[in-house]
Amino acid sequence: MAETPTDRVFLVVVDETPELRVALRYACRRAKRTGGRVALLYVMEPPEPQHWETIGDLMREEARQRAEEIVAGFADQVVAATGLPPILHFREGGRREQLLKLLAEDPSISILVLAAGTGSEGPGPLVSSLVGKHVATLKVPMTIVPGSLTDAQVDAIT
Repeated sequence: MAETPTDRVFLVVVDETPELRVALRYACRRAKRTGGRVALLYVMEPPEPQHWETIGDLMREEARQRAEEIVAGFADQVVAATGLPPILHFREGGRREQLLKLLAEDPSISILVLAAGTGSEGPGPLVSSLVGKHVATLKVPMTIVPGSLTDAQVDAIT
């Protein structure tokens, strides 16, 4: 399905936190209700510098395979919830930097959806940095969903 200028693309950053499921459910339900799409961003940490280039390449390939496996499960959830496959983005580097770079490069992304962490350490480093000093660099609205919401609570607000 080709994107038109009116399509809403809800971007979710895939990580391994428990609150990701809340952000993903919220984004899927909003996309389905508004005729939009879900995009998934997975940022891989770059491998440690190696003396042998082939070792670094192998580490990079293994990280990419693991990222694709992780994202595939979430992509299946997106298809089940919206009827459409997600738009996939894979990047290497720092999560915040790569997210901001993607938002600057891709005008099809309409809304960034993140879920706040539920632990005592706060909402999480990405949410904290984006609502702090990096908020002025965002080119799209950001929705922060409480990570502690149940499926029923997400359904009630979407």
